[in-house]
Amino acid sequence: WQYRIMPVCLFLKLHLFTRLSLSVSPPGNNKKSAAVGDSFALICSNKSDVIMVTWKISPKTGGHCTLGYRADLNQTNRTNCTENMSWKSRPDRDPTLQIQPVGRASEGNYICEMATREGNFHQTYHLTVLVPPELTVYCDSRGNPVCKAVAGKPAAQIWWVPASSSRPEEEDHGDETVTILSTFTGNGTDVNSATCFVSHPAMSYNQSIACPSKDFTPYISIIPGFLSIVIFIALIYYFKLHGGRLCHKSKPPETAPTHSLPDDITEVEPYTTYVQKENVIYNSVSDLTVEQNLPRGLLPVT
Repeated sequence: WQYRIMPVCLFLKLHLFTRLSLSVSPPGNNKKSAAVGDSFALICSNKSDVIMVTWKISPKTGGHCTLGYRADLNQTNRTNCTENMSWKSRPDRDPTLQIQPVGRASEGNYICEMATREGNFHQTYHLTVLVPPELTVYCDSRGNPVCKAVAGKPAAQIWWVPASSSRPEEEDHGDETVTILSTFTGNGTDVNSATCFVSHPAMSYNQSIACPSKDFTPYISIIPGFLSIVIFIALIYYFKLHGGRLCHKSKPPETAPTHSLPDDITEVEPYTTYVQKENVIYNSVSDLTVEQNLPRGLLPVT
């Protein structure tokens, strides 16, 4: 009788183990990552005879979201979910969750709960959103190549070929994005051309750049000679200009004779005119007096 019970117990243990194994999430790394702007899908389980499926979403920022489906009512519902989250296909056939496009707010935890005739299943994901940096390569004021990865999440990695002796600078923007700036500096060599390599989980990038030389040594050696010539010409001009003035000052200036009337003559002229007028008046009066005193026969002939 004991031998008859053992197969039954063994069957029950195997059946219980099978049901428990079906309820456990499949093994594997459930940490996922997606870049901003991409389309991303999260798989729940490819089981048939689905009774109910529910996606529970807990974003890193913002409120919770729920997507549900009931086969008995052939009904779907969504609560507090944004438009970029939806079913990839008919949930009774494929309960995969589609995120299109991925945004900064899509980061968080995603849990799928499924009830089938075979048992209950659940799957958990943690989604990390990647932000590709904006890349620029240019020459600075000193003629050194510069490579800049702006606002990347996580921070990008930059290196140069040939190798640079300078360390990159980091700027944290406070929103989990970081800007990396790397200036190429040759190891004791005057190299103005290099290739910048940028590595980021969302992308990879490389670009070569050649900057014009900014070596001012030849100009520094020319400047003293140029200044000497300018000073020499200025001295020649100065002595030529002021030397002529000194020569003119040594000789007395020749002045043309001016014919001007003496002051005493100028002062006498009004008096002379006045005397002449007085004489004319006196003569006229004398003539009139003489005419009146003479007899009529002795009038002067005019």
